[in-house]
Amino acid sequence: MRLYPLPLGELCCDKGKVLSPGAGDGVRTHIPIVGYLGVTKAGRRIVVDTGMHRRHVDDPDATWRGTDAVTELTPVMRVQDTVDYRLAELGLRGADITDVINTHFHFDHAGNNDAFPNATFHVQRSHYQAATDNPSFPNQYWRLPGLDYSLLDGEADLGDGLLVFPTPGHAPGHQSVALRLDSGQNMILCGDAIYEEDNLRYDTWGGHADPPQARQSAMALLERGRDLNAVVLYGHDAGQWQTVRKSPNWYE
Repeated sequence: MRLYPLPLGELCCDKGKVLSPGAGDGVRTHIPIVGYLGVTKAGRRIVVDTGMHRRHVDDPDATWRGTDAVTELTPVMRVQDTVDYRLAELGLRGADITDVINTHFHFDHAGNNDAFPNATFHVQRSHYQAATDNPSFPNQYWRLPGLDYSLLDGEADLGDGLLVFPTPGHAPGHQSVALRLDSGQNMILCGDAIYEEDNLRYDTWGGHADPPQARQSAMALLERGRDLNAVVLYGHDAGQWQTVRKSPNWYE
């Protein structure tokens, strides 16, 4: 597999409230919003997380207007930060994507599910059920007619060196992704199972729905990473993101 990390804008937030309570409280920071495109030799085109909806380019408050979150989560997006634009840079359209993996349905991870009409969406059944009619997972972005959801019950081998595995805690039914590049290198895409290195450095998990479970999932993920000798990519780590190759560059 060839992997293209997709820059999909930023989110301005309080680091202590959102990412690492006790390690940056009151500090406003910009964190990367990240998706990935995997292309296999067999012709599959797989998107992992679809980013924030394109409407946030012109209206940053589109999702959270009228709620307390509007002052806590501020999208920062340009047209070139939309998933449509990033795919077009590679000569692709949303209709060309065969598979989408949502680690979970928060608005910055599933905001553009409507862009992929021909894809099979892979998500944990427990997460789909927990997110349905739950305002923390805005249903207008993912619970749409015509989208084909494959609901998974635990770890699943999706073929072509692609594996999803449950990492609950950040949200019920959250999942992460392990994949094998054409070179044989393994990579793990955490989603929000681990936001950033500071979660590990300061052992802080209060930014998750179930902090003890989030910690347990993160430790299991890291053990899997060691077993696979994998590169582990966190969900929103600004420092790590500076070191990552970004589309149109790739890993293979």
